[in-house]
Order: sequence, then C-alpha cells, then structure tokens
Amino acid sequence: MFSFLALSLAAAAQTVPAQTTQLPPPPPAVPAPVTAPVEADTRPYVELVTDAGKIVIRIENRRAPITAANFLRYVDSKRMATVFKFYRTTRSWGEGNALVQGGNRGDARLNYPPIAHEPTTVTGLTHCKGAVAMARLAPGDATSDFFILLSDIPGFDADPSASGDNAGFAVFGELVSGLDVAEKIYAAPVSPAKGEGVMIGQMLEPEFKILSARRIAAPADAPQGCVVKAAPRP
Repeated sequence: MFSFLALSLAAAAQTVPAQTTQLPPPPPAVPAPVTAPVEADTRPYVELVTDAGKIVIRIENRRAPITAANFLRYVDSKRMATVFKFYRTTRSWGEGNALVQGGNRGDARLNYPPIAHEPTTVTGLTHCKGAVAMARLAPGDATSDFFILLSDIPGFDADPSASGDNAGFAVFGELVSGLDVAEKIYAAPVSPAKGEGVMIGQMLEPEFKILSARRIAAPADAPQGCVVKAAPRP
C-alpha cells in the first residue's frame, strides 16, 4: 500500500505543471547626463600686498596681451615691489568717477619702454567697477602707471564716434578681491597742494606702498566679473 501511495504522488508530480512567477522586465537604463567639460581658468592672477592690505587682480592676457604682458613684466621682475605705490585718489571727482591710481613714483629709469595702446573696441573689455586699466596721456605712451575703478566709468571706453582723443584707456584686468582695501586707499587723506592740473588735491599723503607683488593660483571663489563685454575683434 505504501508503494502504491508513493507511485501515486510521483505520478501527480509529473502531471501538475510547475508554478512560475513572471517578473516585469527591468526598466531601460537612463543614460548619464552629458555635461560640457569646464574649461580651466588659465588667466594669470596677481596678489598685491600694500600698506592697506591685499588686493588680487585677474589679468586678461588673451584679450589685452600687450598691456597684460607689460603689467606682468613689472610683477615678475620685482620692480613693482621696489618703487610702486598707490599715490592718487579721485575722491574729489565724486562717487560716479571713483578710482585709485598706482605706479612707479620713484626712479623713472626703472620704467620699461612705452607700450602700444589696446583700445576697448579691440579687446572687448570695459571700464566697469573693479576694472584695472593703464594710465596714459596719449595713446601709446603708457609705461607703469595703472588705476583701479571703484565705480562704472563707461566714458573711459574707446569711442570712435567721439571727436579728439577717442581711444579711451586700455583695460587689462579686474579686481577679484580686496575691494575694501582699494576703498580704504580711495578714502585716505590727500595733500591740498601736491599734483599738477586736475591732479591737485588728489595726491595721497601719505602714499601706500606696494610691499610685494606675485602671481598666485586662480582663487576657487573668484567672481566672474564684469570687464568682459564682448568678444575681442579679430
């Protein structure tokens, strides 16, 4: 009897179909988003240590190569830390025309030869707050003196439609940190008598020395800035 029962169970196992579970197909793979590679910022950055504190400037060497190379030459040769000072504030012009000016206020023999003028109509740069540009009397006579804008001054841009000297000034960089330092220099006391012409009453007393000037790595938090207005003219 037991053998008969065993045979019956075996037969039943052969005749009853096995139960299977149907699983849904796996969802299609979602492709990873394609992102454009981030271009490394290869522009030079310069740290100036002054009597008033540190200032960091980003140099637009691809847009204004001649002017940028001139500034970096003073930095790399250590001449900037030898005789350069911030010596001028335009506080007397009002908040809408605010800048501080620096350069070689010692031995003029330490100036490199004048450089060709790079107008903003060619470089695509502009004189916005924080812009760094070369001081000059006439296009092509700039040597060591430069200024930092503490307000937008679009009238400093080149304007071919204007009469007379319409070449503007040559922007070559931008302040990325140390705005408070530049504003401290701007607000400092001035001599009532020093200077010539429009610079009378604008000469800082005392002046602010540039104690050191060196290239540094691009700061991780460097702002995008405002000086890049348009693509440079080919």
